[in-house]
Amino acid sequence: MATFYEKVGNRIRELRNKKNMSQEAVALDAKVDLTTISEIECGLRNPSLKTIVKIAKALKVEPYELLKV
Repeated sequence: MATFYEKVGNRIRELRNKKNMSQEAVALDAKVDLTTISEIECGLRNPSLKTIVKIAKALKVEPYELLKV
């Protein structure tokens, strides 16, 4: 069974792919390291609320959308 972190990462990947954005584009727009985006999407990193907000802005969605798992 997937952990919550993996589910959040999958949700971020799903939204990113729907918007045809690369991990690099999201990282640049969110002003976070590319490795951070990759590790979050793989469920290896627990993003802070601040990072969730940055990623949501980069994806042009509300932060709660990233947590709908």
